[in-house]
Amino acid sequence: MNEPKIVIAGREISRHQSPYIIAELSANHNGKLETALSIVEEAAKAGADAVKLQTYRPDTITLDSDAEEFRIKGGLWDGRTLYELYEEAHMPWEWHKPLFEHARKIGIPIFSSPFDATAVDLLEDLNAPAYKIASFEAVDLPLIRYVAATGKPMIISTGMADAEEIQEAITAAREGGCEQLAILHCVSGYPAPAEDYNLRTIGDMAERFGLVTGLSDHTLDNTTAIASVVLGASIIEKHFTLDRNGGGPDDSFSLEPQDLADLCRDSKTAWKALGEVDYGRKSSEQGNAQFRRSLYFVKDVKAGDVITEDCVRSVRPGYGLAPKHLDRVVGRVAAREIIANTPVTEDALN
Repeated sequence: MNEPKIVIAGREISRHQSPYIIAELSANHNGKLETALSIVEEAAKAGADAVKLQTYRPDTITLDSDAEEFRIKGGLWDGRTLYELYEEAHMPWEWHKPLFEHARKIGIPIFSSPFDATAVDLLEDLNAPAYKIASFEAVDLPLIRYVAATGKPMIISTGMADAEEIQEAITAAREGGCEQLAILHCVSGYPAPAEDYNLRTIGDMAERFGLVTGLSDHTLDNTTAIASVVLGASIIEKHFTLDRNGGGPDDSFSLEPQDLADLCRDSKTAWKALGEVDYGRKSSEQGNAQFRRSLYFVKDVKAGDVITEDCVRSVRPGYGLAPKHLDRVVGRVAAREIIANTPVTEDALN
């Protein structure tokens, strides 16, 4: 079976490549286009592979209602209505074009999570190279089919979805025409504790669904994300901000620029460290092989004398016979005169 892969803006994403790091801008623009543009710049400087937006308006994602079921209870946004939250958090649609233009100018791919068909249409007009389905929309199969019809690569977050719902989303994407599909393990808590992540699920998802698999990480540091690489994550998505204390709805659980730079560096290091199954001597070990233990004569021995146990020791360096040969050295006859502190070699033995 071929290893699954997708390609976004010319970049292959698979387990054969270093993890694809997505900086999620989300609501961290805090109502200022200048801030959003700066976030794109800082993501590029940190080494992220892509920036991701969220494309919706309050009226395309919820209803303007003060009814109890539209009011948030607990957590970061306790007491607010959904409409109020999304009114503050949404990315104005007129900002999308300058953000796309700026990202292309500085050389970082940019795409978005659409939340309805009109958002997809906007992003198609901007020639988005890929699409991301947010966890809360993973059950919106008509939306997934609409995105799939673009023919672009699609990434689906699976927070809150069980195995059956994940399969339904995959089936909808395939039926809609999506040929390049990836899924992200996710916990839809903001922030989410590391112990909720059950990262071993990543390997099971990759095997069960046969797709490029990654992690959408809402923990407060990079530990969980780095660990996910060891378990096969090919994509890491993290919320990104200029200032975690900026006061925006997503700032408090987002990475700052140095954090993102660390993630980009450390995830690649973890991926390189995985390597392949290899029991051979590594290049960095070659010069140190001489310091392994070996057998050395510790006494002078005359030619024709029997070599006794007190004549030989296992010591460093490693120029003599391996210590495993001690039993067959003891009791042999010296083939020539032997000087103390020289290695035991076959030509010294009869």
